[in-house]
Amino acid sequence: MSMQSHLAELEKKHQALEDQINDYQAHPAVDDLEVLELKRRKLLVKDQIMRLRHNGMASLH
Repeated sequence: MSMQSHLAELEKKHQALEDQINDYQAHPAVDDLEVLELKRRKLLVKDQIMRLRHNGMASLH
């Protein structure tokens, strides 16, 4: 898998987590622990995206 395709997959996963968080928070009987877990996973994906982008830019120089 190329870096670009891996990055695209991570961005899709990040957006899916964002959508899921928004769906959960739209309901009054939301499980706060579940939302926290989703936010944690979203942050981990964001960190992976940032690392890939940083490594990609470093290899260009």
